[in-house]
Amino acid sequence: MHGGPGKFVFVILAVFFLLDIYVFRGLRAVTGNWNTTVKIIAGTLYWLVPVFMLFMTFFIMKNMGSISSGKVFYRTFYTFMGVMVLFYVPKIIFSVFELGNDLVNGFIFLINKFRVHSIELNFQTLRYVGLTLSVLLFFFTTYGILHGRYHYKTNQISLKYANLPGNFNNFKIVQISDWHIGSYYNRPKRIEEAVNRINLLKPDLILFTGDFVNNLASELEEFIPILTKLDAKYGKYSILGNHDYGHYVQWTNEYEKDKNLQKLKDLQKEAGFVLLNNDNTVIEINNEKITLLGVENWGLPPFPQFGNLKKALNSVDSSSFKILLSHDPSHWNAEVKGATNIDLTLSGHTHGMQFGVILKNFKWSPVKLKYPEWAGLYEYNNQKLYVNTGIGYIGFPGRVGVRPEIAVLNLLSDK
Repeated sequence: MHGGPGKFVFVILAVFFLLDIYVFRGLRAVTGNWNTTVKIIAGTLYWLVPVFMLFMTFFIMKNMGSISSGKVFYRTFYTFMGVMVLFYVPKIIFSVFELGNDLVNGFIFLINKFRVHSIELNFQTLRYVGLTLSVLLFFFTTYGILHGRYHYKTNQISLKYANLPGNFNNFKIVQISDWHIGSYYNRPKRIEEAVNRINLLKPDLILFTGDFVNNLASELEEFIPILTKLDAKYGKYSILGNHDYGHYVQWTNEYEKDKNLQKLKDLQKEAGFVLLNNDNTVIEINNEKITLLGVENWGLPPFPQFGNLKKALNSVDSSSFKILLSHDPSHWNAEVKGATNIDLTLSGHTHGMQFGVILKNFKWSPVKLKYPEWAGLYEYNNQKLYVNTGIGYIGFPGRVGVRPEIAVLNLLSDK
């Protein structure tokens, strides 16, 4: 850990340690009347978490980006991220209110310097508000880790178009995205459950909008027999997402990196998916057609821009009904909306940050600060974008308020 990322991690650890001390001080004030033995046990358990985080940090830094790190690294990394979010996000919330509590008491202290009759210096309200919110967040996060990441949700969306060919009225598309399937090592039943849910919907078309893996093509191998069971009347199509290129791995050379990408393409084909890399195809029903387009990943920096929409549109009838698969929703604003006559764009990528609130008439997540279109349906004149919040997870091993999504897009003729 010399220089570069090592210094950055050291700074983060130092900040976390100061946060631990500050929160511990506040909790000691709350537990002041507790039995001495109980306080010692609680204090010991409290400091075991930072010690655990320290050891995990060194292990992760040592193995970060290693091709051979495999399943052990994933399990360790997800445990680390789960513990960090579970304990440190509530600590940050508590510390904000604790700071407010200290500022009020400090203000009262200063006032007492100039008063004959002192005000009692014992303001505790903000401290207990912060503690209550932190405890609630802790339990919501625990639920998100134990259950939320597997609590699949099927969203039904009706999309009306005046130019939809009549034979495609009530055409049912199931869109899934961001499986990050390496996160499911040794959990094939969770993938099988999703596959069964999708097949029960009897889709006409299954479209996958990128990020099948976290880093390595080999992540897919364990799940190929299950994924081949995905069934749609007119086929299964996919595109690549930013994680599929293996950019987050320290490769020995470019040849190994390219070989990994080719293996991923081959495995998707083995699973029954047709990969659309800056390409197009036609879906036909009784001599009526719609065009399916797919581009490689196109994202705002630092994400790669391999997508070539012009190439994907090559030889496409401009008057045809068109559906575009593009992993990153920022591509819609940059090159699709208002600049083309593509009717429907399907994206993923955001995950809804795996944390937020999605209700019928209200949705919010911190990810909206970076992606204005981050979940659900967006429209501009006659063009539509649907952003799937993903069926899998990465980084934080849970979902809080943003469930794993299976989107059912029903195309309707609005003539």
